[in-house]
Amino acid sequence: MKQIDRLVLRSFLPPFIVSFLIASFVLVMQMLWLYIDDIAGKGLGIWLVLELLFYRSVGIIPMSLPLGILLASVMTLGSMGEFFELSSFKSGGISLFRIMRAILFFGLFSILFSLYCSNTLIPIANLKFGSRMFDIKQKKPALRMETGIFNDDLEGYAIHIGIKKSDGKSIEDVLIYDHTESNVGKYKTVKAQQGELVITADGKYMVMILQNGMQYIENGNNLSPGEGKYPFTRTQFSRWQKVFDLSEFELSRTNEGLFKGNRSMMSSGELAMAVDSISRDMDKKGKEMGNYMVGFLPYLKTDSLYLAKVPEAVTSDIPPESNPSYSKPGSQNVETSSPDPDPYKYQVDLGTPAKRLSEVKFDTVKRLLSTFESFEQTQLSSKAKSIIRTIGTQSGASAESVRQLNDSRVKHIYDLNAKYSIAVACFLFVLIGAPMGAIVRKGGFGYPILISTLFFMIFVVLTIVCRKVAESLIIPAIAAAWLPNIILFPVAMALTWLAMNDSSLSFSLPGILKFKRNGVSKKQ
Repeated sequence: MKQIDRLVLRSFLPPFIVSFLIASFVLVMQMLWLYIDDIAGKGLGIWLVLELLFYRSVGIIPMSLPLGILLASVMTLGSMGEFFELSSFKSGGISLFRIMRAILFFGLFSILFSLYCSNTLIPIANLKFGSRMFDIKQKKPALRMETGIFNDDLEGYAIHIGIKKSDGKSIEDVLIYDHTESNVGKYKTVKAQQGELVITADGKYMVMILQNGMQYIENGNNLSPGEGKYPFTRTQFSRWQKVFDLSEFELSRTNEGLFKGNRSMMSSGELAMAVDSISRDMDKKGKEMGNYMVGFLPYLKTDSLYLAKVPEAVTSDIPPESNPSYSKPGSQNVETSSPDPDPYKYQVDLGTPAKRLSEVKFDTVKRLLSTFESFEQTQLSSKAKSIIRTIGTQSGASAESVRQLNDSRVKHIYDLNAKYSIAVACFLFVLIGAPMGAIVRKGGFGYPILISTLFFMIFVVLTIVCRKVAESLIIPAIAAAWLPNIILFPVAMALTWLAMNDSSLSFSLPGILKFKRNGVSKKQ
């Protein structure tokens, strides 16, 4: 590595690390605000919260990398331009691309690292994060015995505590409604003047010791009213103890295998396999619908790839010889025969030999119906309407199923290509940030942050819009995934051309954001 590359990397890496960490922190905080309602009040330990933050931090690496590279590129080249280092290099015959070479190689390395994260680390992190968040959402809020209100967090109990002293254990004016045996008509009520409330060291049990109280028990059974008398029991006690099981407030661990079917938890290879499987299912639905139609229109051909079961009520009305999948006993050929070349040739069977017509040609349906008796026409019309309704219902259900499969297929295709497009954006932002820094010629965190935020917001907005457009089936999913890069690529080329031609950006009040040539001034 030559001295110029070391100089550029020493200037590039510190702002890149700082900007990458800042971008990761902002994106993680955004996640935290989204899930704060599910996390707050659940009594989660600090290590579990840190675990969630770690998993989420891994998942946002592909989005933090482009922003970090963009900001660091603008800062590096802007600082070199501000202190005339770029001018010194160019005066020595060193081109801008040679100065940017180390950053360009870093951008290529970032592509590989982003792909590695997207295909290996992020699916695992998203799987862990998704399963933990599901467990947290299912977890009950932490048990909090507040005074003056009824607490029903414990299943089957409603507890009211009048006064809780400063030691956190002594309680007074306690009222407990026990409905654990309400299914058999048995209700318990406990009232005490004072007592103690203790949580075991392992946090699995809550022990309530009451003193000087009464217990009321109302016994009942499933007998009808008037068939017997139910006793009412009242017991006075000087000391009463109850142990409550707190296992229902613990965080249960769900099997992570249940979440592996989510798109965000798949690698590129698994997404490609899922796309292929969904495409095959869509083709299967279409073939099954076609085979279903054979039961009503036996002159159609059956697709043997996906054989659908035809309703018996339909196949019972079809002569065996008319079914394309039928083969005579002893015949070795099971292929379907070609339909009759004459479309107006019908063989009609009304069930009686006297009404059988063979090889009669009809020009219209009306002329065909005129050959039957009036009651037979009514029967044929009713049966035709019933068949049409059946076909319409089945085709509608198949079309809806295919539509849902296609929506899922589009989302899988978009996510698959988004892994690569976001990775390529790392190199694209090098081509945007470095020339922009050379044009602005300002270091520090002022103009670079403003410029980087502007371009990154454009990229994020384009990504969101393209995802929505792809899911709406307006444009292909592949094109939607790559469209943000395609739009920003001409911008990168234009900025590179301006930087190669020594353009600068003027922030003077009379002409904000105007480009002008260095060393060229108008003569009055």
